[in-house]
Amino acid sequence: MTTNTADTSMNIHEILKHLPHRYPFVLIDRVISMEVGKEITAIKNVTINEPFFPGHFPYHPVMPGVLIVEAMAQAAAILSFKTMGALPSEESVYYFAGIDSARFKKPVSPGDQIVFNVQIDRILKGIWKYNATAKVDGEVVAEASMMCILKSI
Repeated sequence: MTTNTADTSMNIHEILKHLPHRYPFVLIDRVISMEVGKEITAIKNVTINEPFFPGHFPYHPVMPGVLIVEAMAQAAAILSFKTMGALPSEESVYYFAGIDSARFKKPVSPGDQIVFNVQIDRILKGIWKYNATAKVDGEVVAEASMMCILKSI
């Protein structure tokens, strides 16, 4: 496991190296800061052009809560890969193992910028546990505890 206390930002090109996801499922636009082995702060710029808005909901577009949680998990995956000093590969998949205490406090709409903060709670037997929050304009819009695991395929 890599330990580096320096803050690290990442642009979309670096993010794509650390996530196996591609359009339309990349939900992180930029990493603002990261303390490898500890926490990450990342953003998602929510636009009306998102592929889910025509169906959720046409007259009052709202970002689905499950996608907000997925974005938190993608931020967690970036942090985990950086912490492991590894990159995603075709031989493995980083899976959700559990989502606990998910709460949605306020809708997210086009024009919002979501700021995600994900902290590693613990790593035990290859299972990573995180605490995550999503904020818009400084207000919590969602929060969850998540577990993920890297599995060989």
